[in-house]
Amino acid sequence: MVDMHFRSAKQLASAVRGRKIGCLELLEHYLKRIERHNPALNAVIATDLPAARQRARAADRALAKGTVWGPLHGVPMTVKESYDVVGMPTTWGMPELRENRPQANALAVDRFLKAGVTLFGKTNVPLMLADWQSYNEVYGTTNNPWDVALSPGGSSGGSAAALAAGLTGIEAGSDIGASIRNPAHYCGVYGHKPTYGICPPKGHALPGRVAASDISVIGPLARSADDLAIALNAMAGPDEIDGTGIRLALPAPKQKGLRQFKVALMLDDPNAEVDRPVQDLLQALGDFLAKKKAKVSDRARPDIDTSHCQRIYVALLRAATSGRQSDAAFAKNQEIVRTLAPDDHGYYAQMTRANTMSHRDWLAMNEQRHHMRLAWAAFFREYDLLLCPAASSAAFPHDHAGERHERTIVVNGKRVPTTDQLFWAGYPCVSYLPSTIAPIGLTKSGLPVGVQIVGPQYGDRTCIEFARLLEREYYGFTPPPAFA
Repeated sequence: MVDMHFRSAKQLASAVRGRKIGCLELLEHYLKRIERHNPALNAVIATDLPAARQRARAADRALAKGTVWGPLHGVPMTVKESYDVVGMPTTWGMPELRENRPQANALAVDRFLKAGVTLFGKTNVPLMLADWQSYNEVYGTTNNPWDVALSPGGSSGGSAAALAAGLTGIEAGSDIGASIRNPAHYCGVYGHKPTYGICPPKGHALPGRVAASDISVIGPLARSADDLAIALNAMAGPDEIDGTGIRLALPAPKQKGLRQFKVALMLDDPNAEVDRPVQDLLQALGDFLAKKKAKVSDRARPDIDTSHCQRIYVALLRAATSGRQSDAAFAKNQEIVRTLAPDDHGYYAQMTRANTMSHRDWLAMNEQRHHMRLAWAAFFREYDLLLCPAASSAAFPHDHAGERHERTIVVNGKRVPTTDQLFWAGYPCVSYLPSTIAPIGLTKSGLPVGVQIVGPQYGDRTCIEFARLLEREYYGFTPPPAFA
């Protein structure tokens, strides 16, 4: 029998409805786990326990009267620190926002509450959500539960670490550069980056911001694929303005088993070399799928030049986040751009140019993006899914020195820029596509690896269903030994 704290949210909700455990009792169970294990991880960094206990008691009373609030009734939940929650600060890791106390919940938070959760805390992020590590001056550093010397990923690193260590029942993160996907991969949990635009980000923004950013999405993390499906159902759908004239109807998966899928398998790319242990686990998955009679191609790809895709993604990514610059920072970047050699296409040069891009140049990049969207659409008329890495390696050691674009990780015995693996983030998401991360095994050194399951636009349910079938027939969530 799986320990209560490592069960899926669906299983926890079933236990509550079956009166095998009370809502308050379940909350206290997780709070004891946090008291015992969070000091080693620093994943959960803010709580509102009086409100959570009051909510849990109300959930117990409702159930006693035969009222079930929703599919997650009584499930203890934390959310990424960047979501607005009444009673808790929203800082994005910025010291100047230490006292920022929102007056309203994020829309997604209210939707999870409507689904029945007991929301009790928040999980750690990097400064401005801009790193594949999760550390900041406000809350400190979050560690990976598989090895506390390693990063849990970012920017939803606290979310993934808390789930993997059994400190929470379900989580919500966000993703513009693999911020759901790489923490799920590094920590051995499930994550889903939805199709762009289907989950309204209202209340997941810096103070005063209301416009949705290009590329960026919010989405769930969990210990099972079933939980991703339940959470996506809670999060997705237009807000009250768009909902006046728009309804979301994500198509159901057509396939009933793995053998009915036709998938492409991509192990590596010149833009972002992939560590051999990660490739080996992906190839083992491909071999398994072939034995299950699924159609697997290691050559099929969308008709997209991957180097061109990487350039477009970096430009649009940095354009999307350029509004965070102060006037002084913007002026400084303009000066730097004037000094760049025309043939300098390094990451720093690309980033700085994008930070000061004209709208005319952005429109040209956006045109190229839409050509790639058409190429993906053509690919998905032939193939159901594309399977590829979530990142270039398994989890890597903490490294807070200098700027992110100056840091390196080890891939196949060589030091490479950490920013290279932005390719695996941008290949699907610059074109607005959904992708699900599902754990597929451990490296020989004992670190988790996930597969990135990329589907067509609005094919979210098919991505999650494929992850569910893998969980049932191949590999699922495995607790990190130190926290079992």
